[in-house]
Amino acid sequence: MRALIAAALCAPLLSGCVIYASDSGESEVVAQWGGPRAAPLEAVRSARIADGRLTVRVESNGCTDTTHFVVDLTPQDDGWTDIALRRNTRDLCKALVPDGVEVSWSLIELGLQPDTQARLVNPTTL
Repeated sequence: MRALIAAALCAPLLSGCVIYASDSGESEVVAQWGGPRAAPLEAVRSARIADGRLTVRVESNGCTDTTHFVVDLTPQDDGWTDIALRRNTRDLCKALVPDGVEVSWSLIELGLQPDTQARLVNPTTL
């Protein structure tokens, strides 16, 4: 009787298991988990390139600074360089910063010459 009760209790736990045996040698991978993924582009409130600096306004909980971002530069065939900002560190502070914060990099710091034609490819938000 105990074995019957144990089997009845274990059945729902095992019902989610699916075993697929491929004897035909298929090696198609549907999804790969745990691999490195690029962070999404950071939504910016505003951006400008002036006086040899890239300045963007982004969301913040009070601790966001330039070290929280990776800046990707991609030269394009049209002579412009695309700039993409990706946040690599979450802002875990608890401050109320309704207008976000401005973070700024010099173009030289980013590896660009001041006369380089550059554009930010991040999405904008209000």
